[in-house]
Amino acid sequence: GIGRATATELAALGASVAITGRDLPRAEAAAADIREATGNPDVAPFAADLSSQVEVRGLADAVLDAYPRVDVLINNVGGSWATRHVTADGLERTFAVNHLAAFLLTNLLLDRLKASAPARVVTVSSGAQSSGRIDFDDLQGKHDYSERKAYPQSKLASVMFTYELARRLEGTRVTANVLHPGVVDTAFGAEDPGLIFKVLVPFMRPFMKTPAKGAATSIFLASSPEVDGVSGQYFANSSPRTSSKASYDVAAATRLWEVSAALSGL
Repeated sequence: GIGRATATELAALGASVAITGRDLPRAEAAAADIREATGNPDVAPFAADLSSQVEVRGLADAVLDAYPRVDVLINNVGGSWATRHVTADGLERTFAVNHLAAFLLTNLLLDRLKASAPARVVTVSSGAQSSGRIDFDDLQGKHDYSERKAYPQSKLASVMFTYELARRLEGTRVTANVLHPGVVDTAFGAEDPGLIFKVLVPFMRPFMKTPAKGAATSIFLASSPEVDGVSGQYFANSSPRTSSKASYDVAAATRLWEVSAALSGL
């Protein structure tokens, strides 16, 4: 999907690229394909189920061991599930995967990013953030779960996390930006598809972006000199955009950071 397309283009630009997937043999096969397609031998696979905080921490340790520099971190992970699933940590999966995984991994790599500055953190959100609301009374959807509520909430959380991260990184020469990739033709939502994925998406596929086009804004934010020093912005189609009104609530973003830190054991 978008992540593989992003990794391929960055490898083609000559970057040292680390990719991650839940299954090591599949990640190794993807890395081999990227090396062959780009002629860049420096593409390394790592395995981690990002719904598990133990595995996120293991991934961070492995990356820190392997790379004395981390110039760019791209948080490209997400999912949507029709029914409520609980992770090994006892957390609702949508919130855990789409928000907490990136929150935890970024914080675990932050000292290395600062030491590598100028560096960049790029987080993939979604246009669904516009309809999201952070329900601090029921973040885990224990009392009222629906895919239509959980997914936009998690993607709004990604935007608010980015804005708060940018504020905390002021003066460090590490930037943090967030993006909407567009509606992209991938296997997204296929694990436990809701009605939209079963009925509507098949008719939309001819009009969706390819993964390569969906990756364009991630690649732009990771590599373009045009965004040197730009931080705390929401992008779509490689241009800054205005995100939802709720995303600019600084008090709510601070609260979300504190709750996320507690839920991820930071």
